[in-house]
Amino acid sequence: MLFPTLSFGLFFLVVYAITWSLGRSNEWRKIALLLASWFFYGAWDARFVALLFVSAFVNWALAAAIVRSDDRRGRALVTLGVAANLGVLGYFKYAGFFLEQLTALLQPLGFGRDLPLLQVVLPVGVSFFTFQAISYLVDVHRRRVPAASLLDLTLLMSFFPHLVAGPIVRGADLLPQFRRVPTIDRGTAAAALLLILWGLFKKAVIASQLAGALVDPAFFDPKSRSSLDLLMGAYGYAVQIYCDFSAYSDMAIGLAALLGYTFPRNFDQPYRAASLQDFWRRWHISLSSWLRDYLYIPLGGSRKGPVRTYLNLFLTMLLGGLWHGASWSFVIWGALHGGWLAIERFWSRHRPAGLPMAPRWAGILLTFHIVVLGWIFFRAQGEGEAFAYLRQLFAGDWRNTLVTPLSLGLVALGLAIHAVPVGILPGIATRVRTHAAPVIGLALGALILIVDAMRPEGVAPFIYYQF
Repeated sequence: MLFPTLSFGLFFLVVYAITWSLGRSNEWRKIALLLASWFFYGAWDARFVALLFVSAFVNWALAAAIVRSDDRRGRALVTLGVAANLGVLGYFKYAGFFLEQLTALLQPLGFGRDLPLLQVVLPVGVSFFTFQAISYLVDVHRRRVPAASLLDLTLLMSFFPHLVAGPIVRGADLLPQFRRVPTIDRGTAAAALLLILWGLFKKAVIASQLAGALVDPAFFDPKSRSSLDLLMGAYGYAVQIYCDFSAYSDMAIGLAALLGYTFPRNFDQPYRAASLQDFWRRWHISLSSWLRDYLYIPLGGSRKGPVRTYLNLFLTMLLGGLWHGASWSFVIWGALHGGWLAIERFWSRHRPAGLPMAPRWAGILLTFHIVVLGWIFFRAQGEGEAFAYLRQLFAGDWRNTLVTPLSLGLVALGLAIHAVPVGILPGIATRVRTHAAPVIGLALGALILIVDAMRPEGVAPFIYYQF
C-alpha cells in the first residue's frame, strides 16, 4: 500500500479507530498496531513478514543476553548481532551484485560461466529495519537504552509509518513512548493533518509531475537530448527526490503523530546549505546522524589526526553510498560526497589567514551544484549511463526539446520551498485548531480533492522504497 492512495487511507482510518478505541489498554494497543503493521507490510510481500519477526526475535534475545553479560562478553554479542544484521542486509541487497563482479573477474580465466545465477527478491525497507536493529543493540550495550520487551522491539522494527522508507527511528526515541499510554490533542492533530497534506502535495503534484514530464525522459535516453534538457533534468531530479522523500517523511511523522507518537524531523531545507557538511545536517537527518554515531565516530571520527579524519569522512560516505544500493553509481555518489567533505575539512583547517570568507550565497550555490552532480549518479541506471549523461550535458547543444513552463515552474517551486520560514506550518496549525472539527474536516477534504485534481494519473512508489 502506498500512502497517497485510497486503500491506505481506508486502512489508516480503521487502524486509527481501533487503536484509540482501546483507551488506556496500552499492551492491546501495541498488539493492534503490530498486527496492522504486519498487514501493511504483507501487502507488499507476505513472505517477508516472517523475516521481520525473526529479525526482531533474534535482536531481542541478543539484547537480553547483553544486559546480563560483562563488558567483554557484551562486546562479543554486539559484534555477533551487528554481523547477523549485516548478513541479512548483505544477502538480500548485495549478494547478486558481488556475484556479478566476481563473474566479471573470473570470465577472462574461463571460470565465470560456472558460477550460479543468483536473483534475490529485495524486501521493502530492509535497509531501514536492519539499521534500526543495529543501533538498538549498540545502544543497549552502551547503556543508553534499556533492553525492550519482545512486543516493543518488534513494534519498533515493524511500525508501519516508518517501516519501508524511514525515518530511521532509534529505540531511544520510540521505545520510551511505547512504555506509556499515548495522548493526542487538537493542536497535535491539526499539525499532523497539515503535515500529511503538505507531504501529499509534494509527492503527488511536484514530484510526480516532474518525474513524468521532465526527469524520466531526460534520463531515459540522454544522448537524444540537448544540454539544456539535461541540465533542467538534473535540476528537476534534485527537486523531485527532495519532494518525494521529504513527502514520505512528512507523512510518516504526521501519521505517527495521529496515533500518539513522535518521530524526529528528517529534513530541514537542505538546498539552503552553504556547505556539504551543512547539507548532511539537513538531508535525511536520521541516516546522516546514524552514520555519524555508529560508523564515523567508531572509526575514530576527528580524534586521530587530520589525515585519519579525512579518511573516516570518505569511508563513511562511501559506505553510505553503498547502503543505498548495490551499484557502482552509488559508490561513486558516496565517494563524491565523502571526497568533498574531506576537501571542506581540509580547507577549513588550511585556508590562508588573510583570505576573506566567501559570501553565504556562493557557498549555497556551490554546494547545491555538487549535490546535483551527485544526483546524476544516484538517478542513472548505472555508472556508464551517468557518464553518458554528463558527456551530453557538456556537449554545448542548448536547444529546448523537453522543458515546458509547467516543469520549469515546478522546479522553481521546489527550490522556493527552501526559502519559506520554518515555522509556517506550526503557525497555520495553531490557527486551524481553533475551528470546529466539521469545518476542519470539510476544508481538509476539499484540499485533498484539489491535490487529486492536480496530480497525474497513477501513483508511483516513493523513490526510497527501493532502499
